[in-house]
Amino acid sequence: MNKRFFLGVAISLVFYGVIQALITGEVLNDSYVDTLVIMGVNIILAVSLNLINGFTGQFSIGHAGFMSIGAYVSAILTTNEGYSFPLALLCGCLAAAVAGLIIGLPTLRLKGDYLAIATLGFGEIIRIVWLNNDYVGGASGLNGIERVTDWTWTFFLVLITVVVIQNIVKSSHGRALIAIRENEIAAESMGVNVTRYKVIAFVVGAFFAGMAGAISAHYFYGIAPNSFNFMKSFEILVFVVLGGLGSTTGVIVGTILLTLLFTYLQDFPEVRMIIYSLILILTMIFRPKGLLGSVDVSKFFTKKGGASKDGGTTTTP
Repeated sequence: MNKRFFLGVAISLVFYGVIQALITGEVLNDSYVDTLVIMGVNIILAVSLNLINGFTGQFSIGHAGFMSIGAYVSAILTTNEGYSFPLALLCGCLAAAVAGLIIGLPTLRLKGDYLAIATLGFGEIIRIVWLNNDYVGGASGLNGIERVTDWTWTFFLVLITVVVIQNIVKSSHGRALIAIRENEIAAESMGVNVTRYKVIAFVVGAFFAGMAGAISAHYFYGIAPNSFNFMKSFEILVFVVLGGLGSTTGVIVGTILLTLLFTYLQDFPEVRMIIYSLILILTMIFRPKGLLGSVDVSKFFTKKGGASKDGGTTTTP
């Protein structure tokens, strides 16, 4: 919380003001606003998954399951029970976080491919539960959800997500997560409770995935189980890998580019997936660490360290 941090927030608010003015002046039509909201939802999903996969070094591919929990719980509370959206949003996030805790405790003792298979199975279980539940519409999904969220809601929730996760990463807890990613055995030998920190990352990531689901459900009027299948989880994973594992800025840039690519190639369904796949292949060949690698603009908003005469480090404002 220093001058550079507040400068970053101020720049973000200026960006919001410009976009809001364009929307109010009808320079940006509904199609552009839809794209902005989708982009915001994807950024929340990608940044939250990056905390698990990028900073903690786990391999989770069940993020769409947490998103679906947030979407369905919030939609049920507003549509079927008549609760206000802020309360339903919080409940959806907490429900996803509890699910992250329940699935995290037994599975995060696993590593690599085994963890990926376990989280994939969890995502499919959640999807099948919604698919066979008549209370939420079954296969046809839950429709008639009131549109509550908009560009303003999306922007500020994205901002909260990025700020919270970046503060976690820059804290002592974040250093523990990165230590686990770099060498789990060494981290444990230094007193880091590996399972505890893995669960913390999983729960926080699930919380924000639930937030993304609630935003999406209350913007597009309806949700269906097949919107949260394996391909959705894989799409979120691609955002993270393409942008750069462990780089919040890279993940945001990668998410924006891929969302725009998906949007503007909708008129070319025959070649859309071919072009999409080629971009991914070329990126992995020439930029295997992602578009920005480990570069993170957030470093600009933190204090710089320099070498002191005695070999230590000094901090400058």
